Order: sequence, then structure tokens, then C-alpha cells
Amino acid sequence: MLGAPLAPAAIARQAAGQRPPVEVRGIYGGVPGEIFAAGKTLADYGVNAVFIGSGLVNDERLALLRSHGARVYAEFNTMHFKHYVDEHPDAAPVGVDGKPSPPPDGWQGACPTHPGYRANRMQTFRELAAKYAIDGVWLDYHHAHASWERAEPLLPDTCFCPRCLAAFQRQAGIQLPPRPAPDLAPLLLTKHRAPWVKWRCGVFTDWVREFRALLGAARPGALLGTFHNPWSDTDFDGARLEKLAIDLKAQARYLDVFSTMPYHARFGHPQDPAWISRQTAWLGQYLGITGRPGERHKIWPIVQLSDWGETVPVEQVGTVLDHGTRAPATGVMVFAWGSLRRQPEKVEEMGRFYRTIMPAGERRE
Repeated sequence: MLGAPLAPAAIARQAAGQRPPVEVRGIYGGVPGEIFAAGKTLADYGVNAVFIGSGLVNDERLALLRSHGARVYAEFNTMHFKHYVDEHPDAAPVGVDGKPSPPPDGWQGACPTHPGYRANRMQTFRELAAKYAIDGVWLDYHHAHASWERAEPLLPDTCFCPRCLAAFQRQAGIQLPPRPAPDLAPLLLTKHRAPWVKWRCGVFTDWVREFRALLGAARPGALLGTFHNPWSDTDFDGARLEKLAIDLKAQARYLDVFSTMPYHARFGHPQDPAWISRQTAWLGQYLGITGRPGERHKIWPIVQLSDWGETVPVEQVGTVLDHGTRAPATGVMVFAWGSLRRQPEKVEEMGRFYRTIMPAGERRE
């Protein structure tokens, strides 16, 4: 007979030997005004970091969060800026049929070599970093046109526009026959697949290089992080590299923090929160990150407490956070305040866990 679920504090104490010190205990998805309205502070919940969309960053919100001693990190949308694509149809990614690829499940991506789209994103990033004293910027949606945040991902092959085809030939040194995209796409996905995948990954990595340079110039000392797909190199037949063009090892040259997104319930593991720590452990081994003090790179997973797809029961909150903070992770944040604000019982459980793992110097007596 199974016993009753352990309380978050008990779980945290039980797993203490499996985690390094947890530097960041965050909330993702908005300013937690409900906490303040109740006359409480972020410290009452063990929270010391808030991750908000770049469009929500302003001086008033920064001042409020700073008054609670929180670090503030801005989420920045790189490849899912639908408004630009709507106004510039030539920025839409082209599929194997030579036509604009329909947005899978409504997720509109962009051609990664479109100069106007890239200039737009870089200028917006530059302005954000220069204007606001944020602690860092987290890249989001930095992958090829796809809808992967679901148990069965939708992963169309893109982009076969004339611009991408020309850039591939020039940079990879491979001459393709003078044929239309529907004829060339099968060739690129078979005979030339390895150099095609390498080239696509390189395009997305070069975006990260430029983001790093912009952040370093505008806001020295600020962290550059990324919210990224949690798959290993073999999950979904290697789709993280082959389809999404996310080369984590190459991007590591420019990144400080990897925020893997192991949304266990959303991604088909609702009864297996341990999947979170398995994916994080794989990432650490893959990138050579252990969680020891002084390492340049850090892993701060974003874990699912919200009901998105499958329900995350309140009794699972402590277990989810336990697996999200195990080595090599040295930080964690919860997804997502937009819905958690309507589930105070989960917020209370989150607070109990966060307070238990706070370093002694931060705890209130």
C-alpha cells in the first residue's frame, strides 16, 4: 500500500544530497501581483527571480521587483514574431513543396536568413538591453518553424526559399542543380542531409553569437540564457538537431545559462516527474556541466506546475520541483504565473519547497 505523498519540505530535505546549492528560485510568466496584493513578499515564498516577457518590462515593474530583492530576467522571442511575418510574407519559411509552410498548430515561424526579420529582432533586442537594467535576457522560440511543445510534435522541414538555398550553396560549398525547390528539397534531405543540417544549425547559432555581442555591449555582466527543447540527440530521431536546428554545444560558446523545458505533463510524462531530472542529467553530461561552484555554464530548468494539456496535481508540486533542482541544475523556475495565479494552493506548495532549499543566509527567522 502506497503511503501519503510527502510534503514539499520533506521532499526537499530527503533529496538535499542530490542537489547543489540552488542559486535561482524563479517564477516565469508575469509579475506576481497577487502575492503583493495579499500583503506578502517574494521572500515569503522563497522566490528570488522573476522571468517576464520583454514586452512587459518597464521601469515601474523593475522597481517593484527590485524592491522585493528579485533578479529580473527578460524573455525574448527570436523566431516566432508573427506580426513581422504577417506584414512581410516573404519572411515566412518555405516548405518542401516550395510554398510557405503553414504554421503548425498555429505556431508561425520565420525564415532564419531573412535579413529584414533578423534586423528587426536584433534592433528590438538591442533596445531592450540598452534601456533596462535587467539581469539577463533569455532567448525563446529560437528554433526552426515547428510546434514541438506537445506530446506528438509537428516538425515540418524548412526553409527552402531561394535565399536559403543560395546561402547554403555558397557557405557549404555545394552546388545544387538549377531546379525548383520541390525538386531540391528531397536532395537536401537525403544526399546532402548532413551538410544541410550542419548549415541550418550554424545559421541559428550565428543569431546567438550576435545576441551575445549586443548584450555584452549594452549590458556588460548580464546573463544570456535560452529556453530550449529538452530532447536528447536521439529523442524523436534526433529532431532537436535535424528538424529544429538547435545545436546546444555550438551555442554554448555564447550562452551562460541553459533553461531546458522538461514539461513532464505536457510532453507525455504526467505520472513520471523523474523524467525531468533524467533529461537534466543528460543535458549536464552532454554539455559537461556538473553544477559545481565556479562553472561558467549553468542549467536552470523551467518546470511545469500549470495545467497545460495534462493536469499537474497539487500533490505533485514538491516532486516536480525536487526533480527540477537536482544536479546539475543550480536554479529553477516554474511555468507559468499566468495560470498559477488562479491556483493559490500550488503557489503555497511552491513556496514551501523554495523556502526549504533557500541557503541559510537568505532564510528569515
